[in-house]
Amino acid sequence: MKYQRLIMLAAVLWATAGIIGCASGQEEVKTPKEYNLDKPERFAMPESLLEISGISFYKGNNDTVYAIQDEEGKLFRLAWGNKKQYHVKFGKSGDYEDVSILRDRVVVLKSNGSLYSFPFSDAIYEEIDSVQEWPRLLPEGEYEGMFGDENSGLLYILCKNCKVDDKDNVTGYIYQLGDSSLAPAGQFNVDVESIKPFSGKVKKGFRPSALAKNPVTGEWFIVSAINKLLVIADENWKIKNAYPLNGNTFNQPEGIAFDKSGNMYISNEGDDLSAGNILKFARLKP
Repeated sequence: MKYQRLIMLAAVLWATAGIIGCASGQEEVKTPKEYNLDKPERFAMPESLLEISGISFYKGNNDTVYAIQDEEGKLFRLAWGNKKQYHVKFGKSGDYEDVSILRDRVVVLKSNGSLYSFPFSDAIYEEIDSVQEWPRLLPEGEYEGMFGDENSGLLYILCKNCKVDDKDNVTGYIYQLGDSSLAPAGQFNVDVESIKPFSGKVKKGFRPSALAKNPVTGEWFIVSAINKLLVIADENWKIKNAYPLNGNTFNQPEGIAFDKSGNMYISNEGDDLSAGNILKFARLKP
Protein backbone atom coordinates (compact mmCIF):
# COMPACT_ATOMS: atom_id res chain seq x y z
CA MET A 1 0.00 0.00 0.00
CA LYS A 2 2.89 2.31 0.87
CA TYR A 3 4.47 1.75 -2.54
CA GLN A 4 1.16 2.39 -4.32
CA ARG A 5 0.85 5.77 -2.57
CA LEU A 6 4.40 6.65 -3.59
CA ILE A 7 3.68 5.74 -7.21
CA MET A 8 0.48 7.85 -7.20
CA LEU A 9 2.35 10.79 -5.66
CA ALA A 10 5.08 10.55 -8.31
CA ALA A 11 2.46 10.51 -11.07
CA VAL A 12 0.79 13.63 -9.65
CA LEU A 13 4.12 15.43 -9.41
CA TRP A 14 5.02 14.45 -12.98
CA ALA A 15 1.68 15.71 -14.33
CA THR A 16 1.98 18.94 -12.34
CA ALA A 17 5.47 19.53 -13.72
CA GLY A 18 4.10 19.08 -17.23
CA ILE A 19 1.38 21.65 -16.64
CA ILE A 20 3.85 24.11 -15.20
CA GLY A 21 6.17 23.52 -18.14
CA CYS A 22 3.37 24.29 -20.62
CA ALA A 23 2.35 27.41 -18.72
CA SER A 24 5.91 28.69 -18.64
CA GLY A 25 6.29 28.25 -22.39
CA GLN A 26 8.73 25.33 -22.27
CA GLU A 27 6.57 23.21 -24.57
CA GLU A 28 7.23 23.59 -28.29
CA VAL A 29 5.12 26.32 -29.86
CA LYS A 30 2.92 25.01 -32.69
CA THR A 31 1.83 28.33 -34.17
CA PRO A 32 3.61 31.67 -34.73
CA LYS A 33 3.07 34.26 -32.02
CA GLU A 34 1.79 36.76 -34.60
CA TYR A 35 -0.79 34.41 -36.15
CA ASN A 36 -3.13 31.75 -34.83
CA LEU A 37 -3.01 29.03 -37.48
CA ASP A 38 -6.02 27.29 -35.93
CA LYS A 39 -8.47 30.20 -36.29
CA PRO A 40 -8.58 31.60 -39.84
CA GLU A 41 -11.29 33.54 -41.57
CA ARG A 42 -12.29 31.33 -44.50
CA PHE A 43 -13.21 32.54 -48.01
CA ALA A 44 -14.52 29.73 -50.23
CA MET A 45 -13.63 30.08 -53.90
CA PRO A 46 -15.99 29.78 -56.87
CA GLU A 47 -15.76 26.69 -59.08
CA SER A 48 -13.46 28.55 -61.49
CA LEU A 49 -10.83 28.69 -58.73
CA LEU A 50 -11.12 25.14 -57.45
CA GLU A 51 -7.42 24.72 -58.28
CA ILE A 52 -6.33 28.12 -57.03
CA SER A 53 -2.57 28.47 -56.80
CA GLY A 54 -0.93 31.89 -56.39
CA ILE A 55 -2.49 35.01 -54.87
CA SER A 56 -1.45 38.66 -54.66
CA PHE A 57 -2.60 42.16 -53.70
CA TYR A 58 -2.04 45.46 -55.47
CA LYS A 59 0.25 47.50 -53.21
CA GLY A 60 -0.98 45.56 -50.20
CA ASN A 61 -4.61 46.65 -50.56
CA ASN A 62 -6.88 43.80 -49.43
CA ASP A 63 -10.09 45.07 -51.03
CA THR A 64 -9.35 42.97 -54.14
CA VAL A 65 -7.68 39.56 -54.34
CA TYR A 66 -5.81 38.66 -57.53
CA ALA A 67 -5.36 34.95 -58.16
CA ILE A 68 -4.42 32.37 -60.74
CA GLN A 69 -5.11 28.68 -61.04
CA ASP A 70 -2.87 26.05 -62.53
CA GLU A 71 -4.77 25.13 -65.68
CA GLU A 72 -5.78 28.34 -67.48
CA GLY A 73 -3.86 31.43 -68.53
CA LYS A 74 -6.19 33.78 -66.65
CA LEU A 75 -5.73 36.34 -63.91
CA PHE A 76 -8.78 36.34 -61.65
CA ARG A 77 -9.90 39.20 -59.43
CA LEU A 78 -12.56 39.15 -56.73
CA ALA A 79 -13.56 41.04 -53.61
CA TRP A 80 -13.08 39.40 -50.23
CA GLY A 81 -16.21 37.46 -49.32
CA ASN A 82 -17.80 37.92 -52.75
CA LYS A 83 -17.67 34.81 -54.95
CA LYS A 84 -18.40 36.76 -58.13
CA GLN A 85 -15.14 36.82 -60.06
CA TYR A 86 -13.79 38.57 -63.13
CA HIS A 87 -10.77 37.57 -65.15
CA VAL A 88 -8.45 38.61 -67.94
CA LYS A 89 -7.04 36.00 -70.29
CA PHE A 90 -3.31 36.51 -70.84
CA GLY A 91 -2.11 33.16 -72.18
CA LYS A 92 -2.84 29.64 -73.34
CA SER A 93 -3.72 26.80 -71.01
CA GLY A 94 -0.78 25.76 -68.86
CA ASP A 95 0.56 25.04 -65.40
CA TYR A 96 0.66 28.53 -63.85
CA GLU A 97 1.76 28.54 -60.23
CA ASP A 98 2.20 32.04 -58.79
CA VAL A 99 1.47 35.72 -59.40
CA SER A 100 2.99 38.98 -58.18
CA ILE A 101 2.02 42.60 -58.75
CA LEU A 102 4.76 45.19 -58.50
CA ARG A 103 5.66 48.49 -60.10
CA ASP A 104 2.22 48.47 -61.79
CA ARG A 105 2.94 45.25 -63.63
CA VAL A 106 1.54 41.75 -63.22
CA VAL A 107 4.05 38.89 -63.35
CA VAL A 108 2.96 35.25 -63.60
CA LEU A 109 5.19 32.23 -63.00
CA LYS A 110 4.77 28.99 -64.93
CA SER A 111 6.01 25.74 -63.39
CA ASN A 112 8.65 25.25 -66.11
CA GLY A 113 10.39 28.53 -65.20
CA SER A 114 8.73 30.75 -67.81
CA LEU A 115 7.51 34.23 -66.82
CA TYR A 116 4.72 36.37 -68.25
CA SER A 117 4.18 40.08 -67.61
CA PHE A 118 1.62 42.73 -68.59
CA PRO A 119 0.54 46.16 -67.29
CA PHE A 120 -1.66 46.05 -64.21
CA SER A 121 -3.99 48.53 -65.90
CA ASP A 122 -4.85 45.83 -68.49
CA ALA A 123 -6.29 43.54 -65.79
CA ILE A 124 -9.74 45.12 -66.29
CA TYR A 125 -10.09 43.70 -69.82
CA GLU A 126 -11.39 40.26 -70.76
CA GLU A 127 -8.38 39.41 -72.92
CA ILE A 128 -5.06 41.00 -73.77
CA ASP A 129 -2.37 40.17 -76.29
CA SER A 130 0.34 42.65 -75.20
CA VAL A 131 2.03 40.14 -72.92
CA GLN A 132 5.79 40.04 -72.44
CA GLU A 133 7.05 36.46 -72.20
CA TRP A 134 10.39 35.05 -71.02
CA PRO A 135 10.20 31.35 -71.95
CA ARG A 136 12.08 28.98 -69.64
CA LEU A 137 14.04 31.85 -68.14
CA LEU A 138 15.09 29.82 -65.11
CA PRO A 139 17.32 26.73 -64.91
CA GLU A 140 15.61 23.42 -65.63
CA GLY A 141 13.30 22.38 -62.84
CA GLU A 142 9.87 22.83 -61.31
CA TYR A 143 8.91 26.21 -59.85
CA GLU A 144 5.91 27.24 -57.76
CA GLY A 145 6.90 30.15 -55.51
CA MET A 146 7.48 33.81 -56.45
CA PHE A 147 7.36 37.13 -54.62
CA GLY A 148 7.56 40.63 -56.06
CA ASP A 149 8.95 43.37 -53.81
CA GLU A 150 7.16 46.64 -54.60
CA ASN A 151 9.85 48.78 -52.97
CA SER A 152 12.86 47.35 -54.79
CA GLY A 153 11.25 46.04 -57.96
CA LEU A 154 12.92 42.69 -57.34
CA LEU A 155 11.36 39.30 -58.09
CA TYR A 156 12.30 36.38 -55.86
CA ILE A 157 11.66 32.92 -57.34
CA LEU A 158 12.17 29.76 -55.31
CA CYS A 159 12.65 26.37 -56.92
CA LYS A 160 10.46 23.47 -55.86
CA ASN A 161 12.44 20.68 -57.48
CA CYS A 162 15.60 21.46 -59.46
CA LYS A 163 18.51 19.37 -60.68
CA VAL A 164 21.04 21.80 -59.20
CA ASP A 165 19.63 21.17 -55.70
CA ASP A 166 19.73 18.22 -53.36
CA LYS A 167 17.60 17.30 -50.35
CA ASP A 168 19.59 19.66 -48.12
CA ASN A 169 19.37 22.83 -50.21
CA VAL A 170 16.84 24.83 -52.23
CA THR A 171 18.00 27.55 -54.64
CA GLY A 172 16.25 30.83 -55.33
CA TYR A 173 16.77 33.37 -58.11
CA ILE A 174 16.43 37.16 -58.05
CA TYR A 175 15.52 39.37 -61.02
CA GLN A 176 15.16 43.11 -61.39
CA LEU A 177 11.92 44.01 -63.16
CA GLY A 178 11.91 46.85 -65.68
CA ASP A 179 9.12 48.18 -67.90
CA SER A 180 9.65 45.36 -70.35
CA SER A 181 12.79 43.67 -69.12
CA LEU A 182 14.13 41.29 -66.51
CA ALA A 183 17.75 41.43 -65.40
CA PRO A 184 19.47 38.81 -63.19
CA ALA A 185 20.14 40.27 -59.73
CA GLY A 186 21.55 37.38 -57.75
CA GLN A 187 20.65 34.13 -56.02
CA PHE A 188 19.76 32.95 -52.53
CA ASN A 189 19.52 29.61 -50.75
CA VAL A 190 17.25 27.96 -48.21
CA ASP A 191 19.24 25.59 -46.02
CA VAL A 192 17.01 22.55 -45.44
CA GLU A 193 19.28 21.27 -42.69
CA SER A 194 18.36 24.37 -40.68
CA ILE A 195 14.67 23.45 -40.88
CA LYS A 196 15.17 19.98 -39.39
CA PRO A 197 15.61 21.09 -35.75
CA PHE A 198 12.13 22.64 -35.96
CA SER A 199 10.43 19.90 -37.97
CA GLY A 200 11.09 16.32 -38.95
CA LYS A 201 9.03 16.65 -42.11
CA VAL A 202 11.95 17.55 -44.39
CA LYS A 203 14.07 14.42 -44.11
CA LYS A 204 13.53 13.70 -47.82
CA GLY A 205 13.87 17.32 -48.86
CA PHE A 206 11.90 20.56 -48.80
CA ARG A 207 9.48 21.37 -51.64
CA PRO A 208 8.25 24.99 -51.36
CA SER A 209 4.93 26.00 -52.93
CA ALA A 210 4.96 29.75 -52.27
CA LEU A 211 6.78 32.56 -50.50
CA ALA A 212 6.12 36.12 -49.38
CA LYS A 213 7.81 38.79 -47.28
CA ASN A 214 5.99 40.01 -44.19
CA PRO A 215 5.76 43.81 -44.62
CA VAL A 216 5.75 44.40 -40.85
CA THR A 217 8.65 42.19 -39.73
CA GLY A 218 10.63 41.81 -42.97
CA GLU A 219 10.69 38.04 -42.46
CA TRP A 220 10.24 35.51 -45.25
CA PHE A 221 7.28 33.13 -44.97
CA ILE A 222 7.58 29.96 -47.08
CA VAL A 223 4.75 27.47 -47.55
CA SER A 224 5.10 23.84 -48.63
CA ALA A 225 2.04 21.80 -49.59
CA ILE A 226 4.02 18.56 -49.83
CA ASN A 227 5.75 19.00 -46.46
CA LYS A 228 2.64 20.62 -44.92
CA LEU A 229 4.84 23.30 -43.37
CA LEU A 230 5.09 27.04 -42.86
CA VAL A 231 8.75 28.04 -42.60
CA ILE A 232 9.87 31.47 -41.37
CA ALA A 233 13.28 32.92 -42.20
CA ASP A 234 14.89 36.28 -41.48
CA GLU A 235 15.78 38.85 -44.15
CA ASN A 236 18.96 36.91 -44.95
CA TRP A 237 17.13 33.57 -45.29
CA LYS A 238 18.33 32.22 -41.96
CA ILE A 239 15.67 29.80 -40.70
CA LYS A 240 13.95 30.98 -37.52
CA ASN A 241 11.18 28.41 -37.11
CA ALA A 242 8.85 25.97 -38.87
CA TYR A 243 5.22 25.18 -38.08
CA PRO A 244 3.07 22.22 -39.17
CA LEU A 245 0.01 22.99 -41.28
CA ASN A 246 -2.92 20.91 -40.08
CA GLY A 247 -4.51 18.98 -42.95
CA ASN A 248 -7.98 19.68 -41.57
CA THR A 249 -7.40 23.40 -42.08
CA PHE A 250 -4.94 23.43 -44.97
CA ASN A 251 -6.15 21.13 -47.73
CA GLN A 252 -3.37 21.93 -50.21
CA PRO A 253 -1.62 25.25 -49.48
CA GLU A 254 -0.35 26.67 -52.77
CA GLY A 255 -0.15 30.44 -52.29
CA ILE A 256 0.67 33.07 -49.67
CA ALA A 257 0.37 36.85 -49.50
CA PHE A 258 0.27 39.67 -46.95
CA ASP A 259 -1.74 42.85 -46.98
CA LYS A 260 -0.10 46.12 -45.94
CA SER A 261 -1.29 45.65 -42.33
CA GLY A 262 0.58 42.36 -42.04
CA ASN A 263 -2.45 40.08 -42.16
CA MET A 264 -1.52 36.75 -43.76
CA TYR A 265 -3.48 34.94 -46.49
CA ILE A 266 -2.89 31.35 -47.61
CA SER A 267 -4.70 29.83 -50.60
CA ASN A 268 -5.63 26.15 -50.78
CA GLU A 269 -6.62 24.04 -53.76
CA GLY A 270 -9.91 22.19 -53.43
CA ASP A 271 -10.79 18.61 -54.32
CA ASP A 272 -13.80 16.42 -55.02
CA LEU A 273 -15.23 17.10 -51.56
CA SER A 274 -14.26 20.71 -50.87
CA ALA A 275 -13.96 24.03 -52.67
CA GLY A 276 -10.74 25.92 -53.04
CA ASN A 277 -10.30 28.64 -50.44
CA ILE A 278 -8.24 31.50 -49.10
CA LEU A 279 -7.60 31.56 -45.36
CA LYS A 280 -7.01 34.92 -43.67
CA PHE A 281 -4.95 35.06 -40.47
CA ALA A 282 -5.24 38.39 -38.72
CA ARG A 283 -1.96 39.66 -37.35
CA LEU A 284 -2.04 39.52 -33.58
CA LYS A 285 -0.83 42.52 -31.63
CA PRO A 286 2.42 41.88 -29.70
